[in-house]
Amino acid sequence: MSVDGKVALVTGGGRGIGLAISRRLALAGAKVVVNDTGVTIDGKPEDPELAARIAEEIRQSGGQALASTQSAATLEGAKALVAEAEAMGPVEILVNDAAILQDRMVFNLDPASWDAVISNNLSAAFYLTRLASEGMRERLWGRIVNLVSSAGLIGNRGQASYGSAKGGLTSLSRIAALDLARYGVTVNAIAPFAHTRVTETIPSSTPWLVDYLATVKGVAPAESVAELVLFLCSKRARIYTGQTFGVRGRELFVFSQPRPVGILRAPDTAHLDAEFLEHAFDVWEEDGVLAPLETDLMLMSRDLSNSERLRNRER
Repeated sequence: MSVDGKVALVTGGGRGIGLAISRRLALAGAKVVVNDTGVTIDGKPEDPELAARIAEEIRQSGGQALASTQSAATLEGAKALVAEAEAMGPVEILVNDAAILQDRMVFNLDPASWDAVISNNLSAAFYLTRLASEGMRERLWGRIVNLVSSAGLIGNRGQASYGSAKGGLTSLSRIAALDLARYGVTVNAIAPFAHTRVTETIPSSTPWLVDYLATVKGVAPAESVAELVLFLCSKRARIYTGQTFGVRGRELFVFSQPRPVGILRAPDTAHLDAEFLEHAFDVWEEDGVLAPLETDLMLMSRDLSNSERLRNRER
């Protein structure tokens, strides 16, 4: 897969999955803008030279790279970042990977913390999509990949802000795909499962958490996610847009998107009544269509290949 000569802006491109993406796109010939503010996982200043080191590493390996530490959490910052990136040429590939975590139970969540996570994890992606897509529309070509999370698709305790931001980013991906399809611009989301500093924060305090960490550590490298990003940015993937994918080591998932899974109609009435609602919920409980209250880590700690609802093919 070649993206030779195309300018790729990768936010959060200095660590973990973002680093793997930066390296893989550069190896495939892209001019990579490594954007990373160098903050800790909870957003505190830590390593302001990180982006510069990674960009230099890519250049030393024969690739083309530019470092940026600009935060896109505000519109002004996003504009400045795009202006920096355009020093290499028009942005043709945008990968929104930058994110912070500030976990609290919803009843203890500080509104300022909520605002910080939403700004960094969701608003920044919107600003950059809004700005980069202007040129993509004019050129009738573009690739946008958003790194989301099963915490936003399924949910996780203590992650109201992070899950809401990632869930919102999943919806943004779908809607942006609809808005940009006529211009030859694709937008897809990836919920990655990989061993990074995020998984290092997960305590092995229950049997299913032990199982989940075992499915990630050592067997789910970030490079698998980077390969999918490269594929989605290629000419071959021009017909795939508006999708949400998952990667877990050698496993590739495609996620369903919200659709009705059951419908019942009240007989001979113009509205619902208590008797009908009792019946409806009894039916749905019996049919198993009501989603269980489980976290994303509980679900993803299991082997999903034997699920009757999944089409599983080995190659």
